[in-house]
Amino acid sequence: MSRKVVGIVPALACIVVALIWATPPRVSGQSTGQPSTKAGDWPMYLADTRGSKYSPLDQIGAANFSKLEVAWTLKTDNLGARPEQKLQGAPIAIRGTLYTTAGQAGKAAISIDGRTGELRWVHRYQEGDRANRWSPRQYSGRGVAYWTDGRGDERIIYLTTGYQMIELNAKTGNPIASFGKNGVLDLKVGVVVGKDKQIDLEKGEIGQHAVPTVVGDVILVGSSMQEGVGYNFSMNAKGLARAFDVRTGKQLWRFNTIPKPGEFGNDTWENGSWEWTGNNGVWAPITADPEANLAYLPVETPTMDEYGGNRPGNNLFAESLVAVDLKTGIRKWHFQLVHHPLWDHDISSAPLLIDATIDGRPRKLVAQPTKQGWLYTFDRITGEPIWPIVERPVPQTDVPGEKTSPTQPFVTKPPPYSRTYVAESDLIDFTPALRARALQNLRTGGFRWEETPFIPPTYSGPGGKWPSGGINHGNLFGGINWPGAAFDPETAIFYGQAGNANVSAAAFGPEELELWGPEHQAKNRIPWWESPYGRAGRPTAAGRGPAAGAPGGGRGAGGGAAGAGGAAQTGVPGGGARGGGAAPPVGAAGGGGGRGGMTAGLEGFPIVKPPYGVLAAIDLNTGTLKFQVPNGDTPDNYRNALQRLGINYPEKTGQAGIDTGVMITKTMVVLGDLVSTSPPGRPAGAMLRAYDKQSGKEIGTVLMPNRVSGSPMTYLGSDGRQYINIAVYGQGTGGGTYVTYALPASEIRAPGAQQ
Repeated sequence: MSRKVVGIVPALACIVVALIWATPPRVSGQSTGQPSTKAGDWPMYLADTRGSKYSPLDQIGAANFSKLEVAWTLKTDNLGARPEQKLQGAPIAIRGTLYTTAGQAGKAAISIDGRTGELRWVHRYQEGDRANRWSPRQYSGRGVAYWTDGRGDERIIYLTTGYQMIELNAKTGNPIASFGKNGVLDLKVGVVVGKDKQIDLEKGEIGQHAVPTVVGDVILVGSSMQEGVGYNFSMNAKGLARAFDVRTGKQLWRFNTIPKPGEFGNDTWENGSWEWTGNNGVWAPITADPEANLAYLPVETPTMDEYGGNRPGNNLFAESLVAVDLKTGIRKWHFQLVHHPLWDHDISSAPLLIDATIDGRPRKLVAQPTKQGWLYTFDRITGEPIWPIVERPVPQTDVPGEKTSPTQPFVTKPPPYSRTYVAESDLIDFTPALRARALQNLRTGGFRWEETPFIPPTYSGPGGKWPSGGINHGNLFGGINWPGAAFDPETAIFYGQAGNANVSAAAFGPEELELWGPEHQAKNRIPWWESPYGRAGRPTAAGRGPAAGAPGGGRGAGGGAAGAGGAAQTGVPGGGARGGGAAPPVGAAGGGGGRGGMTAGLEGFPIVKPPYGVLAAIDLNTGTLKFQVPNGDTPDNYRNALQRLGINYPEKTGQAGIDTGVMITKTMVVLGDLVSTSPPGRPAGAMLRAYDKQSGKEIGTVLMPNRVSGSPMTYLGSDGRQYINIAVYGQGTGGGTYVTYALPASEIRAPGAQQ
């Protein structure tokens, strides 16, 4: 495997060297002290270590948001091995300079003048097949991290596609020689598969899209693998979280998310299944409370996501929120959100550390958003639920070899911010005929439908009672996913964009169970990269499985997703329908057709009624839902269908999907559209929207070049203007674009003036 450091990408070589010298960081950029949102910076992907995504800047507000103009754009086509259409990053901003990542299958870290959009430097580390062929995380990820000693030593930290950590001089883009080996730390070293076997440093499957979290002089790093839905091996690399010294790269501690013998939780892996199980990574951002000396790890699902016959037991710390000592990594408390996970409800976003006042008493909270629409809320010091989370009986499996947990935790307060299951009252009701057809589909289509969460996948083989699958909401494209949520630290109000129409059905037939079952898996326990058939795990009709090194987008990485007009809905009768299934094309009505299906006869609409996507706010002082409003205009395909059927629906349906995050400022909530629309009265396209923080009322819009693919952030430029930056999808096969907005000079008020 070849490795080579490229200081600048070839297409930019002629201009970037000049920029480094022609536009040096201004003197104020070399000042001492720590950056902060109060000073107009955006120091972290999440804004701060608590995950707020909040800035007190208020130059842009309700009175002028719609007057925003494009200040500059940065196309990313040439910053990777191939154009990255789904650009997911959000830059950090330090004293007017932006830093982020871009480029697919070999990302680049870049420094940008926050006022002009000019590149200051580009750093790309060539990893060959380790990145381009074997990495499970091919996108450029969410961005970079920053550290300074406050006395002039400033560093940028990023993870490569091939799961290596690199530290760069923030001013020059040159590697920090004293960190790791000449600025590079191989994070695959120490990752194991099976009992304790070091994974192959080139082929071994592990990566990470989330940005490392820097707390003081400590770097916290998680782990992620190939998307578990469709994964045919019970064995894979084991997930973990680690801490490293920011100056040297020395490992300070590691936390095993699949406990070894002698470690707490190992007994929840029955029949010794801890040994051959993999995944269980920490792929969402880690947050931390340095005053409490605690870090919070959101843990995902073990192999094989929706089939657990190879891992009987509750499977700690799968789908658990784990609080660990920031200095030692020792577990302080944990809460498992889902026992013996089978629904792909892996914790997909950052835990939020919120200070609230409840019943007149100051409380330190950690609030965990989820795909399933619940906000799990705990005392972040003790782990005690703030409001009761109760164990209730749940439906049990009929899949041979599977053993489901008899109970699951149910959140009783606050109320859900999006659907947690499909109730009869949730079904489409545009007309009585459409509602009757939806009921017919669910009741007579071979589905297992109950008005409760946690309906397990069903058996679709001979004698199976529910061959079309168990109905669930959430999974791949429901609730809050990788973009995460946010909160206002001044009011303790939570804000999140959530998918509200992801109805899925999962059923497994004899063919799948023959491959996945314990009897077959026990014959040859190997990870997929050691199989001659690649990820398929067996010969296909062509004699081979998918290419062993076929790149995988991983969680939250699939282009299109259910995200635009459509809602991901499956439920094809017969075997092998995995939960969530294939996502419909952008703007599609949300499939699930074949041989009937759950949306058959519904005129292209999802089986549930609007809103299909929501912006929700929860007051964590009281545990009450403050508002829940549709996000975005009605997608064109739904608007056209309503007109065709003569249905008067004056409200917006909202847009299903998960690819937009929220940003909070002093006066508003900002998020982008998941789909381009063309309602009467405005140009066609996708909008960046501002909402009132108290009511959820839309207070401003501005047109974007394409639909959103990342999360917005804001900062104060060197010219005193407030900017808003957001990543949008690439056009056609092109790479995504970072788009930055600012007010025209005539709209910028003097400091201290009333808006």
